[in-house]
Amino acid sequence: MAVTFSDLHTETGVKSLESFLSGKTYISGNQITKDDVKVYAALLEKPSADLYPSASKWYDCVASTIASSFPGKAVGVSISSQAPSAEAAPVKEAAKEAAADDDDDLDLFGDETEEEKKAAEARDQAKASTKKKESGKSSVLMDVKPWDDETDMKKLEEAVRSVELPGLLWGASKLVPVGYGIKKLTIMMTIVDDLVSVDTLIEERLTVEPINEYVQSCDIVAFNKI
Repeated sequence: MAVTFSDLHTETGVKSLESFLSGKTYISGNQITKDDVKVYAALLEKPSADLYPSASKWYDCVASTIASSFPGKAVGVSISSQAPSAEAAPVKEAAKEAAADDDDDLDLFGDETEEEKKAAEARDQAKASTKKKESGKSSVLMDVKPWDDETDMKKLEEAVRSVELPGLLWGASKLVPVGYGIKKLTIMMTIVDDLVSVDTLIEERLTVEPINEYVQSCDIVAFNKI
């Protein structure tokens, strides 16, 4: 929102100033900038505290800062809650002198510098990283079937457990008879959802060479979020 010197001579401009300042909590004496002083100098009078409470508070803050910065010109000046009287002239004069080097219209408080933008982005990233939730995990029960009753089930299990992936943890297992002397390996595993795809694990690791020498197929029996 741009507020120019000419705007501030009108009620609309003062309303815009109030809207811009409303809710701002950063206003304090040590944060007054040159642009604040320019806008202050452009105002014809102090905004009404009843109609424009934020602008009025800001006005007092700038006036106080200028008074402390120009003690020789502001001695005895007091800022009341009413419109400024003639005794406030030294402060106004000091503000005009401080703003004399740039009389062009300006955006209130100016644009953020590159350094300020980078600092704000860094703060946002830091907040996001602290709020980032840990990736979800799942518990999976899988049946691993051999080719026939002559398959060495001990070597089959060793082959299955030899698969190592980030986010994959093999758990308990047992051999379960399925008929005709054939047994299947039922095995548990815990996975980090963002790191491990069970379908990819089966298609690209458990049913290809060299493990497919023992493994004929794999079926997911249960899949539960932890």
